[in-house]
Amino acid sequence: MAMPASCPAFRRAVLALALAAVGMPALAQETGGESANQIAANQAVGEAVLIPNRVIYPGEAIELAALKQVTLVPGKHKPDGMATRSEELQGKVAKRTLLPGRYIPVAAIREAWLVEQGASVQVYFTAGALTISAAGVTLQPGAAGDQIKIRNIDSGKIISGTVMADGTIKVGAS
Repeated sequence: MAMPASCPAFRRAVLALALAAVGMPALAQETGGESANQIAANQAVGEAVLIPNRVIYPGEAIELAALKQVTLVPGKHKPDGMATRSEELQGKVAKRTLLPGRYIPVAAIREAWLVEQGASVQVYFTAGALTISAAGVTLQPGAAGDQIKIRNIDSGKIISGTVMADGTIKVGAS
């Protein structure tokens, strides 16, 4: 037997499904046409947040020009796990589509890759005064501090190493 549309529990369930399907909207008011340069300076803790002002596609770098500052409705707080400050968003890359007017989940952004998959890199092993270097090819992309797999060009062996800030790979003894 089908549930009648007038049932309050049915309406609540449909509303919950709709919110889960399209994402959680930011309950906020626009603060006006502030420029991207003013966003970081004028951002009040807990009151003003940043949300996309256009669709940001997966793999696209997040820039302040693609965000707008809004002020939360009095009494509303941003949900946990959402990135809403310029420090959390500037230079990051979207992992999935970010919609205008919606909060940006921390899980939906990542650091920009420092090394791409298939890139030629220098691999270093250091133990005391001994330093060994080799040429390698990355088997996966990675940001600074990420653990990735590399193929040694000379031996063909696959090793794991840590991406360093300069784009080299540091390996340890195993």
